[in-house]
Amino acid sequence: MNTPEQVLGYVKQFIESVGVDPSTCWNEQNKAYYIYKGSARIEIFVSSHPENNGTTRHYLRIFSGLMKVPETNKERFYRRCLEVSDQSLGVKLTLVPNAAPDNDWLYATYERDIQGIDYNETVTCINDMGLWADWLDDQLKSEFGEGGSPGSPN
Repeated sequence: MNTPEQVLGYVKQFIESVGVDPSTCWNEQNKAYYIYKGSARIEIFVSSHPENNGTTRHYLRIFSGLMKVPETNKERFYRRCLEVSDQSLGVKLTLVPNAAPDNDWLYATYERDIQGIDYNETVTCINDMGLWADWLDDQLKSEFGEGGSPGSPN
């Protein structure tokens, strides 16, 4: 049975394998690693969710803030997000529920229960998310503009 610590160890090992010191991208307060793939900032962590039967499920979660939701052409924007979400295998596009208008971000999101995950699959999850997030942020910003927002939410 995998533990959150083991999976974060896989993430740390991956970060070391690409020549980055993991201590430079670890946020102790958030218990998350932050890395870049091209223009995309990637947040990687394990979250724990209690179940009704008293057990807890743990998930590898990988997020990237792609852009702010544009103030105009929202219907076209949301339709495009659904179309892209159908194409971006393994990655879904998400919004934070009830976000304030000045913090209404579109995220690329990847989640996987850690049960049975190994180092190689962890690397695949991170690499896939990095490739998609880097493409998606560039693609959507070119189609809809920057969304009026510098920087990244995560």
